[in-house]
Amino acid sequence: MKGDRVEIVVDAGDTTRTYEVVASRAGRRVETAVRRGVVEVSEVTRSGSVVRTARFMATRVLALVEQPVPREEASEAAEKSRPLREDPET
Repeated sequence: MKGDRVEIVVDAGDTTRTYEVVASRAGRRVETAVRRGVVEVSEVTRSGSVVRTARFMATRVLALVEQPVPREEASEAAEKSRPLREDPET
């Protein structure tokens, strides 16, 4: 979902580097996968097409932080879409 992001902290020898992959448009999501010693973070469209990918050696990754956008519950969304009622007594 737009706004979802994943931060990757990588050991770069004498320092650390932080990379960020963000779902930049509506309908996109960020997926993570760890395969054969490689951490892969991808921005994916609704249809499943990969827009961009970041790959890192798993032995160098210090932290992988997923930060989803807070989702509204169905009841909260219904309340926001409902118009305000005026009190007839006033």
